[in-house]
Amino acid sequence: MPVQNAEVAAMFDQAAELLEIEGENPFRVRAYRRAARVVEGLPKSIPTLLAAGGDLSELPGIGRDLAGKIADIVQTGHFKLLDALKKKLPGELGEIAALPGLGPKRVKLLHDKLKVSTFQDLRRVVKAGRLHGIHGFGPIIEQKLLATLEKPASEKRFKLAVAEAEAEALVDFLRDSGRVVVAGSYRRRRDTVGDLDLVVTSAHAAAVGDKLVGYDNVAQVLAHGPTRTTVLLHSGLQVDVRAVPEASYGAALLYFTGSKAHNIALRAIAVRRGWKLNEYGLFSGRRRIAGATEEDIYKKLGLAFIPPEMREDRGEVLLAQADKLPALVTRADLRGDLHVHSDWTDGTASIEAMAEAAQAQGYVYIALTDHSRRVAMAHGLDPARLARQGREIDRVNTRLQRLTILKGIEVDILKDGSLDLPDASLAKLDVVIAAVHSFFDLPRGAQTDRVIRAMNNQHVSIIAHPTGRLIGEREPYAIDMERVIAAARDTGCHLEINAQPDRLDLNDMHVHAAKQAGVKLAISTDAHSTNSFDYVRFGVDQARRGWLEADDVINTRPLAGLRKILRH
Repeated sequence: MPVQNAEVAAMFDQAAELLEIEGENPFRVRAYRRAARVVEGLPKSIPTLLAAGGDLSELPGIGRDLAGKIADIVQTGHFKLLDALKKKLPGELGEIAALPGLGPKRVKLLHDKLKVSTFQDLRRVVKAGRLHGIHGFGPIIEQKLLATLEKPASEKRFKLAVAEAEAEALVDFLRDSGRVVVAGSYRRRRDTVGDLDLVVTSAHAAAVGDKLVGYDNVAQVLAHGPTRTTVLLHSGLQVDVRAVPEASYGAALLYFTGSKAHNIALRAIAVRRGWKLNEYGLFSGRRRIAGATEEDIYKKLGLAFIPPEMREDRGEVLLAQADKLPALVTRADLRGDLHVHSDWTDGTASIEAMAEAAQAQGYVYIALTDHSRRVAMAHGLDPARLARQGREIDRVNTRLQRLTILKGIEVDILKDGSLDLPDASLAKLDVVIAAVHSFFDLPRGAQTDRVIRAMNNQHVSIIAHPTGRLIGEREPYAIDMERVIAAARDTGCHLEINAQPDRLDLNDMHVHAAKQAGVKLAISTDAHSTNSFDYVRFGVDQARRGWLEADDVINTRPLAGLRKILRH
């Protein structure tokens, strides 16, 4: 069974949770968590790296011991340490520790004092009010737990990066069957994916399904017919494969890409012309008048081709009729990355190594924006260390030929909206990113006021990951994005599209609202390793879903143009 990077990272994260519950050495716990982040950030799958003879021990934060464990996971599909910990620590403690408001220390208290081992145990003690007598469990945590435990089970969705790894492996496996394209919400590049829809052109449709059923990563076959096969992968991701003839390829791709609302809008145009549009083609009576390509169908309907990211029925059809679709930003438009970390705080590589990796991406500038002192766990910078780092950046810049490192900081926004470093330090920098890393549970008004006060500081250039969400792990904090976007317009501050697969923050709707308000945005990776620059594609996806053009993004400018914007 091919093991994906996300699965290895999840095993390491869960092992770290269980080790912390056990009271294990914090350095060992931190090593597994750091390794999980490194594995998640790899540009290629671990099996591919191992097959090419790569030495995992050379990766930052891995070493020979963890490299051996990773190789064993790939070979066996199991993590021996995690299996042992699950036997030692009963029930579902690892999963419980991931609930909002808990974490390993509180779970250990629940287990030791109230014998909680399963979600059923937790529901019982919360409803009985037995948390009241345990130090560290206040009413806010109790309310969060109760709301989470009573929330009905919903469709499992997968982060786009996780779905991408599975999709690429499937496309590679089915490549010999014909032309293979992944459609659905994946092709529209939504931030989460419920399932994968694959369209395959083949003259031997039944053979496509037969091959899929034999895929090593299939856990269960849900349906197996002559043109459609549905399977469940070991990760829990459902895959639907549809085999179609070449004459219907474009129609099938259009139909299964969706969205449903977009397809309904297209069918309505076809009906008004006396035609019928479905997954087999565009028909006038029984005659197929288009269907081999999407472009042919759009053209026949009197529309410009609509990029998949825009197909949500949010006005794109009217724009296509008027031939006024935006020229969406592309990866090639970006000149640099404005949110980059180094090993001066919680990054895994030196300033020079990060610069060289950015240069390999074709960038002409990056902004080095390590954390400020408030983020103690990341060894954040105080004014003295920030000044020393500035001198180091000057030294590295003298050795670089095709890239410039801008001096910056990711400064913490404190509870009252003031900043973690004095203005005298911030005034010496090229880029100041302000971010919330604490007090996520403030009321909506207070949280919004806090961020807007930071935006009003004359030195702040960009607000990083503005809603604070971690997809599937932490909901956005309560914040009025309409007010924040208006403040960005009024102050000239910019908002970030954070390309980290766990964040993708701003979401597409907020990106679109910012564009409508005339606010310029930055697409940045929040890179903590040299591999993390590859995440930029996810930020570009969010920008395209929000209809951004190159001019809407500040880091599409050459360095001189960027400096002018930042000074303003």
